Amino acid sequence: MALAPGTIRPPRRLDDVPGWFPVLDQVLFEWFLDRQESTGTRGDLLEVGVYMGKSAICLGRHGREGEKFTVCDLFEGDALDDANQAESTKSYASLTQRTFEENYLAFHETLPRVLKGPSSIVPAEVTPDSCRFVHIDASHLYEHVRDDIGAARDALLPGGIVVLDDFRSEHTPGVSVAVWEAVLSRGLRPICLSTQKLYGTWEDPGPVQDELLAMVRGREDCNLSIQQAAGHRIVRLKSKKGMQAPPFPPSRFAHRPEEVAPRPAAAKAPLRRRGTARARRIAADVLPPILTRAIRNGLSRS
Repeated sequence: MALAPGTIRPPRRLDDVPGWFPVLDQVLFEWFLDRQESTGTRGDLLEVGVYMGKSAICLGRHGREGEKFTVCDLFEGDALDDANQAESTKSYASLTQRTFEENYLAFHETLPRVLKGPSSIVPAEVTPDSCRFVHIDASHLYEHVRDDIGAARDALLPGGIVVLDDFRSEHTPGVSVAVWEAVLSRGLRPICLSTQKLYGTWEDPGPVQDELLAMVRGREDCNLSIQQAAGHRIVRLKSKKGMQAPPFPPSRFAHRPEEVAPRPAAAKAPLRRRGTARARRIAADVLPPILTRAIRNGLSRS
């Protein structure tokens, strides 16, 4: 059955959901969340900036009974200032709350708690000291990122993990300034860096870093380097070619037949015309020129 015009094909696998969630970060999300669960760490989950829902779908697997999962995004709403509105219009014009929810419900039975609005509403909506894992991937403007980092610090439980996206992308200098400012003067302690995300805590990162290093050294698909900077041990990770994402259950659409438009049948040439062409070729090959011309003229009139 063909999809109706304008219909978005439902995701069958996590990779079918549009978004920027590299394989290495999928590995790290799973590792940090699994570690929290294995150590008995309880608390809520929070994501600020969801785009089409790819990382939120991953986070949603790790919510346990009694824990809340909250997401916040502007979606198609209005921003609080002109700069943020211009950023949203340029980069996220196709994002709607409906699209996010449809993608999320392809993999989960129920939605997380959805806050529609700027990230500035998070402090009033999320209980302080309630979250074990916070992912910040909203505005790239310095003032907004600075405030989002402050909101994450207030929301996190002791030992909780914050993940900050786009901390070193060339097109997001405001994120870089806000993130490293937090490291140098606001108590944020880096645990590790992936290609585009900084994983950190406001507690001693040493124990979790040691466990992370042991995990990475046991893999052959990840490059590792360790540096010292401003009193911090900086663990930098980079995936090698061929790194595989963690196994992820397929969506509820995975076993449905593919909805592909039927291919139109090739048009067949009329039999009379194909026979006519064959007669002309035979006449040219075996008959004298005068007879060939007579046969061709006769066929043309038929």
